[in-house]
Amino acid sequence: MHRNNIDIQQGSRSGRVRLVVRSGAEYHTTMRLKLLIVCSVLAAGASSLMGQSPNGRTGTLVVLNKSVATATFIDVASGETLATLPTGRGPHELAITRDGRWAVSTDYSGGNSLTVFDVQNLSVERTIDLGSYPRPHGAFFLPGDSIMAITSEASQNVALVNPFRGEIVSVIATGAGGSHMVAVTGDGATLYTGNMQAATVSELDVATARRTRTFAVPGTPEAITVSRDGTEVWVGSNAEGLVSVIETESGNVSSRLSGFEWPYRILIVEDRDLVVIPDMGRHVVRFVDYGDRTDIETLPFPGEGPQGVALTPDHGTVFLSLSSSGEIAVIDLTTRRVVRRIDSGPSPDGIGWSPLVLRR
Repeated sequence: MHRNNIDIQQGSRSGRVRLVVRSGAEYHTTMRLKLLIVCSVLAAGASSLMGQSPNGRTGTLVVLNKSVATATFIDVASGETLATLPTGRGPHELAITRDGRWAVSTDYSGGNSLTVFDVQNLSVERTIDLGSYPRPHGAFFLPGDSIMAITSEASQNVALVNPFRGEIVSVIATGAGGSHMVAVTGDGATLYTGNMQAATVSELDVATARRTRTFAVPGTPEAITVSRDGTEVWVGSNAEGLVSVIETESGNVSSRLSGFEWPYRILIVEDRDLVVIPDMGRHVVRFVDYGDRTDIETLPFPGEGPQGVALTPDHGTVFLSLSSSGEIAVIDLTTRRVVRRIDSGPSPDGIGWSPLVLRR
């Protein structure tokens, strides 16, 4: 395995960072050790954050607006828009640190970049040009919140990126076309990508930066998530309207949920024995029993385009972006009912919740 040497070039006026990736010497430590070291970068600053929310009914929402290339920052308690900041072209997915201080947009439709936001100060910290790794889409912070896994759909890779230093730490080849979304196990050791063109799921080992297995799944797998312990991968396949569950020990598909049109995202809430699945095609959200894979109920959003989901740390509230109506639905998971609606920007998709309370 080889380390990527990075030259960082930044324009003094634009604040745009370009990564120039060159081959370097062989690693003398394992990738896992590298990640543990890097994960300490932000630790000193995390303890100083003030004004944190104890639950999901306050705090700050960050919402990406695809059609206008902006991010809207919303005070949850009041519904007030605090700021609207620019992203690169075509922002799709958002990742946010556990403390809520930093959020990162993948600028997928022509942006080929990451936009890093300082949530506390309502500002763009930097824009990172991903260079040889275009069409970034799926995004997830690994444990420690210093390294992100970013799919590069056009290059068939997952890049491990430190967005605070503007570095690509490592690159893992998925070996398949259309690697769109990424899921991360609870320990951060294993990644899974849904490969839309290849109709496969790739299993990637972070420590060795290698693809370890490939699973065949029904056509056009987009939505993907993994249980915290890594024993199950749930995959939504658009072409056949199915959600499959892969048992990772055996590699077998244990069950398939049917009747979807576009299972856009999949959110597992294990302590509630619940799976939340927005169906963009049917304009509904389906609630499924996690243990027995049966439907509990369906919540309709006629013509509103349910898309992105964000779960609060207490697992009591889900924020759902409604791309056609330009709103965020606040869903109570105990009652599985919409308790509020909040105006957002046009065509909202990627969404994240921060515990920071910024409204003065």
